[in-house]
Amino acid sequence: MSAHLLIAALRDPACVTALDASGWNALIAAARAERLIGTLAERCAGLRLPDAAERILADARFSAREGRRTALWEAEATRRALAPLGVPVILLKGTAYAAAGLAAGRGRAIGDCDILVPKARIGEVERALLAAGWEWVKPDPYDDAYYRRWMHELPPLIHRDRDAMIDVHHTILPLTARVTPDAEALIADSEVLDGGLRVLGGSDMICHAAAHLFADGDLAGGLRNLWDIHCLIGDLGTDGLAARAERHGLREPVLRAVRLSHHLYGTDVPDGWRHLRPADWLFRRRLSSRDGWGRATNRLLEEGFYMRSHLLRMPPGMLARHLWTKWRKGHRPVA
Repeated sequence: MSAHLLIAALRDPACVTALDASGWNALIAAARAERLIGTLAERCAGLRLPDAAERILADARFSAREGRRTALWEAEATRRALAPLGVPVILLKGTAYAAAGLAAGRGRAIGDCDILVPKARIGEVERALLAAGWEWVKPDPYDDAYYRRWMHELPPLIHRDRDAMIDVHHTILPLTARVTPDAEALIADSEVLDGGLRVLGGSDMICHAAAHLFADGDLAGGLRNLWDIHCLIGDLGTDGLAARAERHGLREPVLRAVRLSHHLYGTDVPDGWRHLRPADWLFRRRLSSRDGWGRATNRLLEEGFYMRSHLLRMPPGMLARHLWTKWRKGHRPVA
């Protein structure tokens, strides 16, 4: 399967020098599907590669570096817009990794600018961003109300001139989720960067990545998120991680992330955290089910994890009402 080829290439980039043309096709297809093509390109930099493969990876390196530059500019634009409020602005996910100079940011595809701010100040933040040129993306009143009542973030905003999205969080999981991370502790223990923006503390950054992967999403593109965790543990270590995960109610997602990261990417973790549990094999299969064209190969498993992600986000009765409302409005899952 191409996903295993991608995992092997990320662990040991030198192994790609033995690939034939079909191997390269499968590797690049999987890397693109998992949004890891920039990471793969950075990992393979300096190796002697076939000309065609080198051209593709050189383009991917260029795109990833341009994406990083754009993401950091958006972070700075956000800082300037919110500076008069004096509110702590904490970068999350890819922008945070890039701004902090962490390995997880090297070659990483960075989409929206995700920030965390105190819930008590989120109204001021919203008004300041609107005044600085951001606009609403969700025109539907139901979606807008749902975000504001139940989600861990405002409805997404986009800048009218730069076409750049921003997600403003007040915590890291939906309010309907079974787990309630300590948002005040996340903010209180964040670390300031040069320039005034902040990032989560080291263990909290790993907790957030694990929550995003195993306690919220359906594992689509999960190899990239797991690679983030592998790199974060490499840079930040695991001292204090278990205690911090316990505090946020994220013990199970964090331990699963550590076990799978060790199993798939060879992450160096304590001995007691290395052994897979029976259920982990299902997660491992979901993460690695791609064929030689980069396509998902187990539709039933994919749909099962899609339903799991929704059940994690809200109780069954609420989920049924939500899906019924969306269905009546014409929303259909992407085939």
